[in-house]
Amino acid sequence: MTMRLNDMKPAAGARKTRLRVGRGASAGQGKTCGRGVKGQRARKGGYHKVGFEGGQMPLQRRLPKVGFRSKIFVAEVRLDELLKVEGSVVDIDALKKANVIPTFADRAKVVLSGEITKAVSLKGIGATKGAKEAIEKAGGSVEALAEKPAPGKLAPKKQA
Repeated sequence: MTMRLNDMKPAAGARKTRLRVGRGASAGQGKTCGRGVKGQRARKGGYHKVGFEGGQMPLQRRLPKVGFRSKIFVAEVRLDELLKVEGSVVDIDALKKANVIPTFADRAKVVLSGEITKAVSLKGIGATKGAKEAIEKAGGSVEALAEKPAPGKLAPKKQA
């Protein structure tokens, strides 16, 4: 026997009938209709914001703030994208000029993805361990990035 669209119906007990309120005391939801007695929540249109606790300091304001999102944008550069840069010296400005990274990028980091065939020297650009090995294997060099203090932090003191 095949099922037809007009034969389909939900399983028994899957759909409850809507509760009809205000139909007398014997119906179970008469008079106040389950809203309690007086107050804002008993009124029609009685609205309060989500999380409002009657004037008490709400939970989301009692708990401490957590998390931080850095405003520094670090762009990722694949090894094969270094070939798009003209010349052998690769720095932030050269990557932006070759449209490898967006103009609003603050820093760049080379990751081990793809292959590099020509010798390039990175200046002022970070590189992962694998990417550094691949660049040096191709005859290039990676100049170590000077550690910049995070915004709002003091630079570490140099010991003599």
